[in-house]
Amino acid sequence: MSVLYVVGTPIGNLNDMSVRAVETLKSVDFIAAEDTRVTLKLLNHFDIKKPMISYYEHNIRERGNIIIDRILSGESCAIVSDAGMPCISDPGEDLVRLCSENNIDVKVIPGPSAAISALCISGMNTSRFTFEGFLSTSKKSRAEHLESLKDERRTMIFYEAPHKLKNTLEDLKKCFGDSRKISLCRELTKLHEEVLRFNLSEATEYFESITPKGEFVLILEGKPLCEEEVTLDEAVNMARELVKGGQKLTEAAKTVAKNTSFNKAKIYKELIEE
Repeated sequence: MSVLYVVGTPIGNLNDMSVRAVETLKSVDFIAAEDTRVTLKLLNHFDIKKPMISYYEHNIRERGNIIIDRILSGESCAIVSDAGMPCISDPGEDLVRLCSENNIDVKVIPGPSAAISALCISGMNTSRFTFEGFLSTSKKSRAEHLESLKDERRTMIFYEAPHKLKNTLEDLKKCFGDSRKISLCRELTKLHEEVLRFNLSEATEYFESITPKGEFVLILEGKPLCEEEVTLDEAVNMARELVKGGQKLTEAAKTVAKNTSFNKAKIYKELIEE
């Protein structure tokens, strides 16, 4: 059957591989892998023997067309990243787009996500968030990216490599100030998993004497709501948007009350009366 399967793989602990993911990788005709050497270790662990084709950022045009042609000819393909869900800060996004353009069926086999896993244990507001991925290495692009987020009220999620972490924290502090809360999650699901919770000033100070190790997910607090900035109507509108997003009335009222001068009961009463 001509199908592309987007298969989530563990972000560190192989026990997080789902039964369905293993069965899917065993059933397809071939596997598109970000790094075939990394994926081979995973396949060997689960005794999966399938041909692979490398598919990464610098060959997506050439290999993407090859993969599409093979699927259109009747083969099934699974795409995997080195860790986590393909297509999130990953070239798999482009392959799914090509499948869409060619009316190829795409099915997802969900698995771990470093971004969502880190958000869940960050201690930050999880009701609304924005994924920002890796910041650019270009100073100009990085500055523009951060400037665009200055007034962002949603919790922000970034990825960062250990050797760039110190500079990134300094840039975040310059943009968002000393007191903004940040959660730094590293080596998730691995032996040395760690979650550090600071404000930005404390985070930069901490890593002055500590060498960052492992891949990091940074969870940054959104712009706090100052009491004088928000009217009751605005607070109710914020709660209404949370309800539209799936929250219950009581949960929405509680979330907004935490960040405004209005108590939960007042906001809830206004919502009920509507």
